[in-house]
Amino acid sequence: MCYCVGIMYSLNPLSRRTFLALSAAAPLLAAKKRPVGLELFSVRNELQKDLEGTLKAVAQAGYDGVEFFSPYYSWTPAKAKEVRKQLDDLKMVCLSTHNGANAFAPENYEKSIELNSILGSKFIVLASAGKVEGLDGWKKVAEKLTAGAAKFKSAKIGAGYHNHQLEFKPIDGTRPVEVLAKNTTKDVMLQLDIGTCIEAGSDPVEWINQNPGRIRSLHCKEWSPDKAIGYKALFGEGVAKWKDIFKAAEKTGGVEYYLVEQEGSRFTPFETMQKCLVSFKKTHG
Repeated sequence: MCYCVGIMYSLNPLSRRTFLALSAAAPLLAAKKRPVGLELFSVRNELQKDLEGTLKAVAQAGYDGVEFFSPYYSWTPAKAKEVRKQLDDLKMVCLSTHNGANAFAPENYEKSIELNSILGSKFIVLASAGKVEGLDGWKKVAEKLTAGAAKFKSAKIGAGYHNHQLEFKPIDGTRPVEVLAKNTTKDVMLQLDIGTCIEAGSDPVEWINQNPGRIRSLHCKEWSPDKAIGYKALFGEGVAKWKDIFKAAEKTGGVEYYLVEQEGSRFTPFETMQKCLVSFKKTHG
């Protein structure tokens, strides 16, 4: 930005007002460059049948990248290299991976790092803590996350945790997600699933503002209180206040990328992912 301004100044000096206007616009321009990926669970059946064709369809729909979920963990390094080449050819990136607890087991650290490094993933995200007993149990989950984050950091890969409804439901007056935030280092990303947060009765904007710099990715999943619809609402058809969420995520949360996620709708999975992306871009700008 400074370099460009310097060139322009030498040709046609900028007024102070113009310079301030350009400076004020810079954050907005940067915000539009945040990649928008697809959580591939949205097209899980298609992915299982035809990995190559599904990734091609995701790219053609206009997504910048993807988040692979747990089945990728069974790949060999050679398979991961094949997938990485396809992503490169499609000009998409692997933004993160969605993992089971095995990815955070000390004996599997090297495997987790190897596969994610090959794919180019920026974050290894724990998708679920499994069965946890009480708040002390959640503190142990936090310990696991912090230990994994320290190990992955040596490979320049971040660690993260993905919430569901459970983490926002209080135990003895305290929500498990609060325990995770308080007992993990800032190296642990708190990947926020919007739909489940709302369904559990919490305000995603409030949660984002309470955790500056830690909400580095969002699962942009809708939710409707209509029991016949629920998570089958397309992006923009539920009750999420997306403009407020985007504002908080980009001003306070430190969001680096967005992920569209859909658990099913009245349309086919491919139609659903396309419609959600169109609506996302229209809403976000």
